[in-house]
Amino acid sequence: MKVISIANFKGGVGKTTTAINLAAGLKKKGKKVLLIDVDPQANLTQSLGIIEEIEDSIYKVLRKEAFGENTKLTDVLITASGLDLIPSSLDLAGAELELASVYGREQILSQLIKPLKEYDFVFIDCPPSMGMLTINALVSSDYVLIPLQAEFLPLKGVRSFLKHFELVKKLNKKIKLLGFVLTKYDTRKKMNQQIKEDLEKEFSEDLVFTTHIRSNIALANAQEKGEDIFSYDKNSNGAKDYKELAREFLSKFK
Repeated sequence: MKVISIANFKGGVGKTTTAINLAAGLKKKGKKVLLIDVDPQANLTQSLGIIEEIEDSIYKVLRKEAFGENTKLTDVLITASGLDLIPSSLDLAGAELELASVYGREQILSQLIKPLKEYDFVFIDCPPSMGMLTINALVSSDYVLIPLQAEFLPLKGVRSFLKHFELVKKLNKKIKLLGFVLTKYDTRKKMNQQIKEDLEKEFSEDLVFTTHIRSNIALANAQEKGEDIFSYDKNSNGAKDYKELAREFLSKFK
């Protein structure tokens, strides 16, 4: 089992879109994947069609684990759009304060994930900040995957995130940067190409996925419908791009 946090300090860069559609692409290749939503905004949960506020969410098990109650993640596991999901809820916004005084608070999610041996991959969709929830996700993870738009402000967000990431590595020495996925990419835009080259120079070509996710309205429409891109429109550019990303992703683990 490999645990991957999908993170970036900048919102709207494709974290949730990548979590859903990379998971769906890997499922089509026969892999067993679990999605965990640790963002209080619950974008991942809602993008899989869970619109109503739910009581049995990640918040419930985090709180029980923190205060010594017997619990497990599978207590709140649901299947949404054919994908296994640990959903989020607005209640999670209070978790940062509630967990602040708990001993070993950085390890709570890690302890909950350890028993999930049946999965090939676990993807954690993180909030766009380095609070206790993101720290818990990173401490739980083997890798971090960073989606970003090929523009100046998202690149600044990446640099800020990686400064904090170096501190988190003191808590989790095994975690590695898996790479950067460029989203909403347009080969005709000079800025997009420039940001790609800047990333390759600053962090190494091996860390920039060669698969770019093109701008594609079908990706947004799929989330609005509560579906992954393959279920919504398997012939779209979005489906083609995430199919190729899943292939390249798996090649990193050979």
